[in-house]
Amino acid sequence: MGSILRLSDAVSLALHTSIFLAGRPSQLVSVGEMAQSLGVSEAHLSKVLQRLAKVGLVRSVRGPRGGFALTGPAKSVRLLDVYEAIEGPLMSADCLLGKPVCNGRGCILGGLVGTVGRQVRAYLSRTRLSELTGVYGTEGNSEARAGHRRSNRSTRNGRSKPR
Repeated sequence: MGSILRLSDAVSLALHTSIFLAGRPSQLVSVGEMAQSLGVSEAHLSKVLQRLAKVGLVRSVRGPRGGFALTGPAKSVRLLDVYEAIEGPLMSADCLLGKPVCNGRGCILGGLVGTVGRQVRAYLSRTRLSELTGVYGTEGNSEARAGHRRSNRSTRNGRSKPR
């Protein structure tokens, strides 16, 4: 079944990886460890991490004891920062088609598209990585982790995939 709210796989990975790293503030975490924990491809995750490093959200250390870490405190990074590092600026939209074919008269969804877009932007703007570290069991409560597992039903090759 499809979802009405869709994020690209790259954005989904970036958000989940950033939160995963936020829960391990004093550690370097390998791509392999993150990929295994998140149930994703190491190759795809590596590409996403390179993009996050390019904009300065994460740093990488090479070598056998190397890995990735956030460059700053998790409380200073908004979900919107991570989203825009991957996709560019989050633009407002009032039409699913990108350009109104109805000449702006009576959208079939009313003002729903614009309302949902504003709500998503507000959530991404106000939510910090530090608020979500409990999702991966490093901080927070088991209820937050259980809620994440319930919402993470999409699978590929029998493995859970973050969305």
